Amino acid sequence: MYFECQGRRIAVNTPARARLEAEISARFSAGQGFALATLNLDHLVKMEASAAFLSAYQAQDLVVADGRPIVWLSRLARRPVELMPGSDMVLPLSRLAAEAGVPLVLAGSTEEALKDAEAALTAAVPGLKIAWIHAPSGRFDPEGGEADQILHRLDETGPCLCFLALGAPKQEQFAQRGRKLAPAAGFASVGAGLDFLGGHQKRAPSWVRAIAMEWLWRALSSPGRLLPRYLKCIAILPGHTLAAWRIRDR
Repeated sequence: MYFECQGRRIAVNTPARARLEAEISARFSAGQGFALATLNLDHLVKMEASAAFLSAYQAQDLVVADGRPIVWLSRLARRPVELMPGSDMVLPLSRLAAEAGVPLVLAGSTEEALKDAEAALTAAVPGLKIAWIHAPSGRFDPEGGEADQILHRLDETGPCLCFLALGAPKQEQFAQRGRKLAPAAGFASVGAGLDFLGGHQKRAPSWVRAIAMEWLWRALSSPGRLLPRYLKCIAILPGHTLAAWRIRDR
């Protein structure tokens, strides 16, 4: 499944969880890095407005579907993909890392949230090693000096899995640079996944997620911040629906 932004394609190139886990396990075994992004409508909105974000997304090695609209559009296009939200991938990927003897690095959010996420991860995943954590100070710039320091330390760490909780587009742009400056590191952009794990943000109840209403639950919990974002997402749906319908016959 693919989507077009500014005349360029963004492909969901890893449609199934089993395929994602197999690919990451293989890269862990080979000591190879990667960048994993989780595509949703908000990202598509941002890519239409930002060539830099679009380029960062095209530099990702693995792209999965984060958001039911992406899944629904893929089915309309007859190129179905599985739903794999970044927040749901933290524990499975941590287990893969533990099995491969690959340490974790947690970057983003706040120091308190990262410490709580670290405690939750080590309790949930036997044998997991967390090499270090880093909560950026002030306004983090993925092109700035602090980013350079983090990437240098990641390069010194060697093969590892780095969860990025920096928010879009910063986490994807940071991962783009990381593929060049810390090539043995695996970067997984998980948004609020670490905050959920450590209890610093509350996720929608499972029954809300089951009926595909997590977006509404989140919007009502923070309307001033999230309602404008979701309205922009709704606005692009007709165009992407038409594009998906056209794809089905290709």
